[in-house]
Amino acid sequence: MGILPFLLASASCIASTFCQNNSVTTTFTNPILDAVGADPWVIRHDGYYYMTYTTNDDITLLRSRLLTNWNDAERRVIFKPPPGLNYSTDIWAPELHHLSGNWYVIFTADPRYDNPPPEVDMLCVFNCPAVHHRMFVLEGTGTDPWAAEYEYKAQLDTYDQFAIDGTYFQHDGNLYHTYSCWSEAYDAWPANLCITKMSNPWTVSSPLSERQIISVPTNPWEKTPYGRRVNHRLSTNEGPQQLTNPETGQIFLIFSAGRSDNRNYCLGQLSLVGDDPMDPHSWKKHNDGCVFYQNAEEGVYGVGHASFVQSPDGTEDWIVYHGMQDPANGWAARTIRAQRFSWNEDGTPNFPRPGYGPYHVPSGQVGDKSC
Repeated sequence: MGILPFLLASASCIASTFCQNNSVTTTFTNPILDAVGADPWVIRHDGYYYMTYTTNDDITLLRSRLLTNWNDAERRVIFKPPPGLNYSTDIWAPELHHLSGNWYVIFTADPRYDNPPPEVDMLCVFNCPAVHHRMFVLEGTGTDPWAAEYEYKAQLDTYDQFAIDGTYFQHDGNLYHTYSCWSEAYDAWPANLCITKMSNPWTVSSPLSERQIISVPTNPWEKTPYGRRVNHRLSTNEGPQQLTNPETGQIFLIFSAGRSDNRNYCLGQLSLVGDDPMDPHSWKKHNDGCVFYQNAEEGVYGVGHASFVQSPDGTEDWIVYHGMQDPANGWAARTIRAQRFSWNEDGTPNFPRPGYGPYHVPSGQVGDKSC
């Protein structure tokens, strides 16, 4: 290399370094993680955001000070089960929760990629490759979720029936398990939303007779294929998430509806209108359509399985979700995105149309520097 090319290359390098270190990014575009990913869960604790999402083979915890850029986030595999167990394969939708002074990860898994033999499959109303999916819990002791050592704690009691996408629901000092369920062991769809009471983060205290179904996919937008009234196969309510209005205290259960590998996947909404979450009459469904749904004009499809978190300064509410740009590729097309949302005058969430941006970064977020 001659002296002039060398000097030009050096100047370019210096300028690039200066730009990266001194130009703070004020906008971002979706997705917020370049890799394929689905079922994102984000929580903020002591200045960091923590994310888990479906990786299938393990549970990976990500840590970042930035909500809107996870490509350079720290990563740590906190759980990789050995083969041959009931929770060795198809590890889905892990969530990290701080409960009773410790950290708990609730997740879906199954044995042997849940490939049931004909003797089991024939019992199902439809083909049922998900018949062995169940819910499990890890425990991590201590105040720091990044430093905690996570160990297998227990399988949650779902009465030896199909269960996916479980989460913790808290109300009035009580803890509940909400998850996607079948009405009977071999129904094989539709998938409903169930709730049971818990005595601690790893123990369900409700017997089967007290388990309650609080939502059934009865609307056309909850069915698969979309609008086919006579076929309930893969018609689904799943991915429930608690959302509380910070100003009014109103409580919602935001869930995913439809089938997760196609363009019509969307978010539905239940409102807690009574005092007892175990009473189905305490819940009111928004039946007028999805509250968050595809935006074909911007090429955003299959949006769902969301979690909710606030900006670093606590002044804004954000939804983190997965979506697709090419729905023809199904599950493999999903990536993780984030957008700010607001609240309607009646206290219900007002979700935006999903898109790619650019959007302004969360209020109080600093440290993302690039040209």
